[in-house]
Formats: sequence, C-alpha cells, structure tokens
Amino acid sequence: MGRAAGWRARARGLGHRAAARLAARTGVSGPVAWPEPRVAGDPARGRLILKGRVRVGAELMDAAGRSVWDLAPGEPEAAALHGMGWLDDLLALGTAPARRLAQDWVAEWIARHGSGAGPGWTPELSAGRLIRLMGHARVLLHPPGVGEAWLARAVAAEARFLGWRWRQAAGARARVEALAALLGAGLALPGRGRLAVTALAALVAEAGRAVDAQGAVASRNPEELLEILALLVEANAALVAAGRAADPALAATVARGAPTLRALRHADGGLARFHGGDRGAEGLADRVLAAAGRPSVAVLRGTAVPRPMGFFRLAAGRTTVMVDAAAPPQGADSVAAHASTLAFELTSGRRPVVVSLGPGRGFGARWRRAARATPSHSTLALEQVSSARLGPLRPGEAGERLVAGPARVLVEAQALDDGLKVEVAQDGWRASHGLTHARTLQLSPDGRLLRGEDLLTTLTAADGAAFDAALEASSHLGLAVAVRFHLHPDAEAAPEADGRIAIRLPSGEEWLFAAGEEGDLALEPSIHLEEGRLRPRPSRQIVLGTRALRPTTRLRWTLAKGRGTPEGLRDLNPRTDWDEEDDE
Repeated sequence: MGRAAGWRARARGLGHRAAARLAARTGVSGPVAWPEPRVAGDPARGRLILKGRVRVGAELMDAAGRSVWDLAPGEPEAAALHGMGWLDDLLALGTAPARRLAQDWVAEWIARHGSGAGPGWTPELSAGRLIRLMGHARVLLHPPGVGEAWLARAVAAEARFLGWRWRQAAGARARVEALAALLGAGLALPGRGRLAVTALAALVAEAGRAVDAQGAVASRNPEELLEILALLVEANAALVAAGRAADPALAATVARGAPTLRALRHADGGLARFHGGDRGAEGLADRVLAAAGRPSVAVLRGTAVPRPMGFFRLAAGRTTVMVDAAAPPQGADSVAAHASTLAFELTSGRRPVVVSLGPGRGFGARWRRAARATPSHSTLALEQVSSARLGPLRPGEAGERLVAGPARVLVEAQALDDGLKVEVAQDGWRASHGLTHARTLQLSPDGRLLRGEDLLTTLTAADGAAFDAALEASSHLGLAVAVRFHLHPDAEAAPEADGRIAIRLPSGEEWLFAAGEEGDLALEPSIHLEEGRLRPRPSRQIVLGTRALRPTTRLRWTLAKGRGTPEGLRDLNPRTDWDEEDDE
C-alpha cells in the first residue's frame, strides 16, 4: 500500500507540473470584469507582515526589505505562502505601504512562477491564489500597480490549471474552494461563460457531498464547515453580481449547514476549536448565518440533531460548554483530526476559560503533531497514551491519519431541576489497558457551576485481565491518570489557601476550581497555539492526577464562578492585541 501510495503521489505531482506549464500559455482576449474588492483578513496580522514578521512553519522569519518568495525556499511549509492568504491580512490595513508591498510581492510571484514553476502549482494553493488575485484585483491594479494584462493572464492561467486539476484537490473543502474559484473566473474572464456553467454544476454536486443531510462535514472540523458555507455564500453573491440568479441548491446547502454552525458557536461568537479547527475568522460566521437567513421548520426538523456534528453543547446564562462526544473521523478525513474524544471547552461571556492547545497548524509539524495528542486537550489522559494514535504519514497527505481510536462512544443527556447533565463514555484505552473512560458534566441552570466526574473502569472479565497485565507492567506502581484543564492565556490562575485554584479573567470574572478527595491538584505550565500568531503563547493548565491501582478509578471536580462575580457583567476590556507580540 505504501509503495502504491507513493507512486500515486509522484504521478499527481508530475501531472500538476505538466498542467501548470501548459496553463501558463493561456491568453486573454478582452477586458476582465473584475469583481468587487474582497473583504477579509485581519489588520493586526497585516501590521505584523508590514513590519516584516512572517512565520513559516516552525521558523519566525524577518521579511523586512526582502521578498516573501526568498523566505525558506525549498521548505515544505513555505509553499503555503503561494496560496497568498497573507494578501487578505495585508490589504485589510487599507494603507498605501500595505498596498505597495502586496503589489510588489504579487508582481514578483507572477515574474518568478507565473510560467508554471515553483511549489505553488497544486489545486489547493492555486484555488486560494485565484480567489485572492481576483478579489483584490482592483487594489493590485491601483497605479502604479501590477499591469492589468499581466494580472489577467495570470488569472486565466490559474483558471485553466484548476479546470484540469481540481479533482485532485485533497479534501472536501479544497475541492469546494477550487470550484468556487473556477466559477468566479468563469464569470469574470471574457468568453468563459461555459466554464461558469460547468463549474457551477460541479460545485453544486461537490457541496452536496461535503455537507451531509445533518449539516455536518466528515472531518468534524467546525472551522471547515464554516469555510465551506462561506465559499458557497460568496459563490451565490458572485452570480448575483454578474447579473445571474443565485443558485437554489447552493442556498439549500448553506441553510442545511447553518443550524449546525449556530450550535457550534461559543458565547463569544467563536467556534469550538476541535479536530484542526480554530475559532474562525472574525465576523465570518455572522456573515454566513445572515446570508443563510432564518431556517424553515422543515430544515430545522431535518438538522436539529442532539449532537451537531458529534459535539454536545451545554449552555446556560453566560456560559457555554462544548464536548467532543463522538469518535474521531476515519481514514483520509482524519489527517488533521485530534485524539480529543470527551474533551470539553468552556467559555464565559466573551472570554474563553477552558480550552485545548489549539490546532497547531501554523507552527510546524512538531507542534501540529503534539496538538493532536490527548494530553493537549481538556480531558483525561492515561499513561500519556492518546485515546487514538497517529499512523504512518502517507505520501501526498497533509498529515498522519488517526488509527486505533475509540470503537464506541456513548452519550446520554437529561434535563434535571438543577441543570443539564450529559454522560459520555469512550473505549479508546480498552484494547491496550482494559479501561473505559466515562465522563459526567452537569451545568447549573444559571451557568455558574459546572460539576464533573471522570471515571476509568473495566467492564468485562477480559478487560480485567488486560488491566492486570498493564498493572503488572508498571511493577504494580499504578497507571498514571491525569485530568487536564488547559486555560486560555488571558486567564490568570493561582492557588488559594483552601486548596482551590482561582481563575481570573480580563472581564473581572473569577472562577474557582475545586477537586474531590480522590486526586492531587496541581497548576502547571501549558501552551496555547492560536492560528496567525507569531509565537505559541504561554498559558497554565490545572492537572488533577492520581494512579490507577484498582479496576475503578474516580476523580470528581467542580468549576464555579466566585460569589463576588455578578450575574450581569459589562466586559469592556479589550482582547490582547497581536501587535504586542512584536515587542516581546
């Protein structure tokens, strides 16, 4: 299988290079109907780029006075720069220096790589590049910008390349993006009406496969669902701008996914950060949900499932809790997935409190792999062994697939007089240690108290034998058990005299963590990997630990708002500005 996969990856690469060389010969006969300027990106990230601060995988580069195309040439993670995602952030500044830098880098890319050379000629990178070249064309052409004939030819070459190679894009999101880019090019380029028709038909079909009948995506990545829906909304907007009718099938797919997207948002508006996803670009979910409109009763009945995309949501007062309550994705859909089964996140108002390390995708392969492990999430870890393991990296895939994960995940929820209670269980350690992990979470009706219990237990005689073997391998010292609660970097934590741990938020809120008598409580260092930042942010984690010496091990804990924290609190403190990183 490995040799065949390697051969297919090499053949795919050769096909990309040949298609790129041929596509570069494409010309344009007539004026291009450039779309309205693209509104996207983060000005804070744009300011860092303008200062010359660019991260390439594990390395923080100084691009001041240099071309971005000279940064880490040959490094695999430098290829991501060819998708030109930095254009969104740089041009979000709206300043003349940012515009000039963007024009210089784009013009240089066309001169160096527009002939079909370089690592950027893959369908994934070409799709993002085409969307941005078209979406920012009016700014890029602003005198004395990139020459219009030059830019038009580059756009036409990208469209021709994608028309040949979009089916080779890895993953549902990448194929949807490639087809959305092709649709936009077909609407803008002269004489390409047929391209728009075929791209739209393929986009309708691909989007229908990407977002299933329950409004979920196979990767279980909330941010991927958001980005797919955003691409469909933009595709319909492009049709309307070109004087055509919005496609009802695309609108129906957005309507199908919107209830799931709503259910996966925390109280602060950000998405649950699971399976390689981050909180989502600022304001993007609001734009998608506004475009989706209010769902009909029929749509709600078809998508209002108890566990949207395998997650369970508890919400009361100003508090939301998201629980990963399903097995991780399988096969090719798991290349960015995490071993996070039964992990949870908690947000209070505008402030994340309990989180995970994050996706880690912007900080290099080492951090990305570490972020996928169970100890990087707010859940129980046994012997530092993840509940699902990473398999070997296959040629042509962006990451390792998850293997040997939980075979069964059970969920039971009930509404009680004193709050909503959910009980979840997973068997990811049953084969290796004979143990099943069960977790109970109960949120009070006012959202001020979260009670938790984590249980490891054997279920059968065979489980008991496996546990005895694992215990004997430990010289009967017991199996190390740790329930971790990773705190957001903006949260300050300190031990109290009574043994509890106080968590203070920038909003002025205080939360108190208390443990039962079964384990040892500690406050340890942690790391937070936030997409787009220059560096991992130092944070803290609460660790409730013990050693499993018997077939059943139980750890109880509570997380409660301090009595001095008012019910209604005006949170006027700004979030940490990313520009502060440049001064570290």
